[in-house]
Amino acid sequence: MSRVQLALNVANIDEAVAFYSKLFQAEPAKRRPGYANFAIENPPLKLVLIENADARGSGVAGALNHLGVEVESPEMVVSATSQFTADGLTTDVQDQTTCCYAVQDKVWVDDPDGAPWEIYTVLADAPDDTSLVANAGCCVAENNVVSASEAATQSVCCS
Repeated sequence: MSRVQLALNVANIDEAVAFYSKLFQAEPAKRRPGYANFAIENPPLKLVLIENADARGSGVAGALNHLGVEVESPEMVVSATSQFTADGLTTDVQDQTTCCYAVQDKVWVDDPDGAPWEIYTVLADAPDDTSLVANAGCCVAENNVVSASEAATQSVCCS
């Protein structure tokens, strides 16, 4: 099953988890310091919350971290990459990248206004090691890679 992913910057992870648990009548599938994700069945949605008060302070636009579609397999990521390339879109492929406490294959594209979209599959869970998260340039395309120190202090990751 594929599902749309919505990653939001939130000012307070505990308050956001409480709100979204009530809104979708679901508990987080994964919870880490400054991070939570929900695998919501109805509507099919992967909701990712990233504690990043500085980004959130810029209003509704600052609430959006990135968008994505979670797919079932690495082959589906490869297929999406091929289609994007055939359609003339600029892609950024990341294979076996450790991001957001998971090992993933993904491809990034930006919409015309610069909103980042990822098509990704989760290959395995990863340890709670923020250095692994930061080294992957997680949750941003390669041209926006975040340093390890920034990742450790800003909680910038997703899936």
